[in-house]
Amino acid sequence: MLAAGAGVVSNGQPFTCGNRLPVPVFPEEQQKHLETQLFQAKKLYDSLPQDPEALIWYARRLGYMALYSEAIDVLTKGIDIHPEDARMYRHRGHRYLTIRCIEKAINDFEKAAVLVSGRPDEMEPDGQPNEANIPTSTLQSNIYYHLGLAYYLQKNYSKAKKAYEQCLMVSKNPDMYTATANWYYLTLQCLNEQEAAEKLLRNIDFNVPLLENGVYRKLLLLHKEKPSASQAMQIAHEGNDLQSATFLYGLYMYLKLNGFRNESESVRTKLLSGNQFSSFGYIAAEMDNPGQ
Repeated sequence: MLAAGAGVVSNGQPFTCGNRLPVPVFPEEQQKHLETQLFQAKKLYDSLPQDPEALIWYARRLGYMALYSEAIDVLTKGIDIHPEDARMYRHRGHRYLTIRCIEKAINDFEKAAVLVSGRPDEMEPDGQPNEANIPTSTLQSNIYYHLGLAYYLQKNYSKAKKAYEQCLMVSKNPDMYTATANWYYLTLQCLNEQEAAEKLLRNIDFNVPLLENGVYRKLLLLHKEKPSASQAMQIAHEGNDLQSATFLYGLYMYLKLNGFRNESESVRTKLLSGNQFSSFGYIAAEMDNPGQ
């Protein structure tokens, strides 16, 4: 559901940098929880407006409420105060991706990569923790993961490949490795590096327990097991939740890469008829050209 008066792009045209995305209406309990978190983060930020942690968390909480431009404004202030803090660029770059300002996102992630070069990595706390309350990503893995995605969205697959290779090097747990491997595999296929793509699949441990990235494992299994179009279509999920958007894009790419054009476009249409505008699967499908 969307808030009344949300700025939906007219005539079915995709969102571009400068559009304001529709604001989702969350379930009542989730809405109250997010509002409470945002209130607390703003209160801390107001009392410590130059503190980097307060800046980052206020911006993150704004982002979770789909207030992306506001989050970018806060992080821009943070960069003015802390220009050597890679986290500011990493989080602002993420929100630039959300609103389709891909070049701005790339600039931020590249800057963040320079700032963390040669430094020890650090765990990045989750804003919305998984059930085990165990973070699965780090600052550096998030920088390279999102940088790779930004280049992937531009179809600059050679640079996306380099970013994902860097990301795999710092993906020290199965969840982050699995998520990165999914996008890396697609990148290799788009570069027609099929031998490298198949080698990647052979080297993945599909039995190791995961905390939150099971959807990416399902997608990688599609590529490994090579089901028919009808078999693959049977596991397509209904709904507009983030996992569905992620899965549907991966399913779309599986079908497209294996020559099932009609089925792939059907899945893409299904995905874009949903409302997960901020999900990477939605953004990637939106920017893809079915004729390619």
